[in-house]
Amino acid sequence: MRERPDILCIGSVLWDIIGRTDLPMAAGNDKPGRITRLPGGVALNIAMTCVGQGLRPSLLSVVGDDAAGTALLVECARMGIEVDHVLVDHDLPTDQYMAIEAQGNLLAALADAHSLETAGARILEPLENGRLASADAPWVGPMAIDGNLTLELLTRIAASPLFAHADLRLAPASPGKAERLRPFLSHPGATIYVNAEEAGLIAEADTQCAETGAEALLDAGARRVLVTDGGRLAVDATPERTLSLAPPQITPRRITGAGDTFMAAHIAAEIRGDAPEAALAHALETAATYVAG
Repeated sequence: MRERPDILCIGSVLWDIIGRTDLPMAAGNDKPGRITRLPGGVALNIAMTCVGQGLRPSLLSVVGDDAAGTALLVECARMGIEVDHVLVDHDLPTDQYMAIEAQGNLLAALADAHSLETAGARILEPLENGRLASADAPWVGPMAIDGNLTLELLTRIAASPLFAHADLRLAPASPGKAERLRPFLSHPGATIYVNAEEAGLIAEADTQCAETGAEALLDAGARRVLVTDGGRLAVDATPERTLSLAPPQITPRRITGAGDTFMAAHIAAEIRGDAPEAALAHALETAATYVAG
């Protein structure tokens, strides 16, 4: 019998296609670099970091019944991520993400997560049918949920008794999807992880840094937020207290997945019982190591 997972990671599971160059680059440029394909997606990025932090994550997502989906599940299982509850859909292709980075900065990206959006609430069936939880015994423990889910499904999750006792950790996936997290602003069990720009989009406020971003989200009703701002201060704030720490100074070599790495490392530190300041410091150090390549 399998052990109970330490955390459920709910959202995008896909192949990342990332082009990186150490040269300066502008729109329309053609520069030498490296192109890689590797497992990605917010939920999977979080799960991979959780494994590195000594946790047992389980994925709730969808892949296609195709070569890409089969290879992705095999690779996840090889890394120690539980994939027993991932929906395999015969009619949908496996999602993918494409990005171009130059000198550690993201120039452009496209997320093709249409299969996840189409699958909708079907990916959550293990939380209802007793495989992971049920209406009579809802999940109690951490859940990482990303904004690649539709606004309709996220709104349903925020109001559902199936999630009422969980420790919900929310990531927006990108600034373009940040507003989808608004249903969780007043959820008593939600912790929202965003950067300063995403904080402003959710709170509909002018946020210039992590401090103003955290303040705007708390004013909008959030119970707890962690707001980052690149190489500047990061903030962990609740209505009762605010912690601020500067990340280690490094030369960035990559950026895709940095926020997911920060979030997963922070969750892992809190699961271990670290105090808030220690957990924030650990998350910043882990993300800095990742970004430095």
